[in-house]
Amino acid sequence: MLYYLFVTLYVVACLVLMVVILLQQGKGGDIANAFGGGGSQAAFGARTAATLLTKITAGLTVAFMGLALLLAVWGSRGTSSVVGGVDGPAPVSLPAGATDIPAQPPASAPASTPAPAATTPAPAATTPAPTPEPPKK
Repeated sequence: MLYYLFVTLYVVACLVLMVVILLQQGKGGDIANAFGGGGSQAAFGARTAATLLTKITAGLTVAFMGLALLLAVWGSRGTSSVVGGVDGPAPVSLPAGATDIPAQPPASAPASTPAPAATTPAPAATTPAPTPEPPKK
């Protein structure tokens, strides 16, 4: 709940900061000032008094950076998963020694040997069955 309050404050600070920056008057940094014109002897131009808009900009900038840092730290905490609370089927564990690779079907028997009779399925073995060799030509 508190997280959403900070996110809302962050978004409002971003929007108001954009509006305040766009409302400010430019510093007169035209092409003449780029090449030493403008008649100012100061290193970075004429010093002007801080207006209300520059004070609001500074405050909103501090709020923007502080909330961004707070939300970044808050968002990086916890290792919970999005689906952590979903109840689903329990994971199936394999018996000891079994692999999750399915057994390959045996190669087709030569035509001269009779087909095996129907048998009942054997109980599951704890060791994997050997892999049959490929038929020789």
